[in-house]
Amino acid sequence: MEADNSTVKMQFFLLGFSDRPELLFVVFLSIYSVTLMGNLGMILLITTSPPLHTPMYFFLRILSFIDACYSSVIAPKLLVDLVSDKKTISYNGCAAQLYFFCCLVDTESFLLAVMAYDRYIAICNPLLYTVIMSKRICCQLAIGAFMGGTMSSIIHTANIFHLTFCYNEVNHFFCDTSPLLSLSCTDTYIHDIVLVVFASLVEALCLPTVLISYVYIIAAILKIGSAEGRRKGFSTCASHLTVVSIYHGTLIFIYLRPSTGHSLDIDKVISVFYTLIIPMLNPLFYSLRNKDVKNAFRKMISRKLPS
Repeated sequence: MEADNSTVKMQFFLLGFSDRPELLFVVFLSIYSVTLMGNLGMILLITTSPPLHTPMYFFLRILSFIDACYSSVIAPKLLVDLVSDKKTISYNGCAAQLYFFCCLVDTESFLLAVMAYDRYIAICNPLLYTVIMSKRICCQLAIGAFMGGTMSSIIHTANIFHLTFCYNEVNHFFCDTSPLLSLSCTDTYIHDIVLVVFASLVEALCLPTVLISYVYIIAAILKIGSAEGRRKGFSTCASHLTVVSIYHGTLIFIYLRPSTGHSLDIDKVISVFYTLIIPMLNPLFYSLRNKDVKNAFRKMISRKLPS
């Protein structure tokens, strides 16, 4: 759809999903509801359970907050569009959605790296754990993760909305970088390079931190004499490794490629996975495989039930 830039700046049309919108509405509403209940429940459980007031669960509570927020940046608008004939979003609304989404996704990448470092200290330097991972250091690491996500998001949003758009039909269910780049009537080569470079920079800072931490963690676990001790050690880290593998795998597939030469329709399907499904699964990974969380949940339930 051709339009002059002043018209495009007023609104975009999100093409979203055209097949079986009623069924998709039920599916996505269910996923979003479970996401909110799981992540907000995790926040409540950690906040009200003194045994969980440790650095590991401090970061896990922040992770649950981020998952609830960035899912909420996407899901409500998607649900409205599935039952609405007019699937529009304003120019400023599109910019805001892209900004908050990029900010929260990159913040989560940094936070997962911080959580890997926390596990490294806990397993490889247990006697110094409370000293190294003090409350002050934990807060500084969390603030650093948010600052990194904010700076990355500003760069991505400015890079995209500096363009002149000649089309306003976004082949996606939310305002993401690649589909917005495809709407520009100017050469986006430099903008595409900026996107890949800064996405690569985030991965280059986060993934090596995770990998190096787990090399040392696995080496330390293998030195444990008893099989039961090794099992407990691997069980402690399995949830985080699963989350990191799935999360970074999908992000690398989507963002570390040029925007030209790949299918936006395929990206749209994969985007459902990391925008809606992963935030729903994270609380399950960290609760079903975590004895401390399960014990805290049982105690909370027993306090609520009448004697």
